[in-house]
Amino acid sequence: MHPVILITGATRGIGFAAATQLATRGAQVIISSRDGDRAAAAAAQLGDHVSSVALDITDQASVEAAVKQIEGQFGRLDVLANNSAILLDHYQSLLELKPEVLLETLNTNVVGTLRVSQAFAPLLAKSSAPRIVNVSSGAGQLDGVPQAWAPAYCISKAALNMLTQQLTAALPDVIINSMCPGWCRTEMGGSDAPRTPDEGAETLTWLALESPHDLRGKFVKDLLVIPW
Repeated sequence: MHPVILITGATRGIGFAAATQLATRGAQVIISSRDGDRAAAAAAQLGDHVSSVALDITDQASVEAAVKQIEGQFGRLDVLANNSAILLDHYQSLLELKPEVLLETLNTNVVGTLRVSQAFAPLLAKSSAPRIVNVSSGAGQLDGVPQAWAPAYCISKAALNMLTQQLTAALPDVIINSMCPGWCRTEMGGSDAPRTPDEGAETLTWLALESPHDLRGKFVKDLLVIPW
């Protein structure tokens, strides 16, 4: 039986690269985007094992509609890959950061991820081996030297990592991990990044399909556990 995998925000970048890798491995991949037409166009590039759904993770009604669509099509969800994120404050200093920008960032990167995880938990419960992969960032690590880059984004990814731990405690039958894809050449990462989207997506693909069942509640980069 092909695993059914939903990837949020997967019309480009790391999400689309992961969708491509997973479809090649035989998974039934569902690409989501706030723009349903863009999601459908991206899915059409990848063949029969890929479908699409309109999903705005900041909108409860949109999330609930996506759950109903996927339940009707597949009856279950084996893997939820929370990839949707925004970065609004690339080079803004913390002292200049408007609280509204932080709130908007948290609403997508943390609250939106929680909303989607809560909504899809019943469908994940119908899987024999459910998994959640949260696409985080080394920018959210508390371990290491403090950095001044993109404070709202960094704060949101640190909060996402704690959300991963909280979900792990709340859903003991689901394998849940955060991952760092590294700095990749995407719309968010920019053209100077050293990694390709495919390289960034490899850990997501591994966590979705192959990582051991006792790897739970961890932060992973390049298939290895890294400090929070």
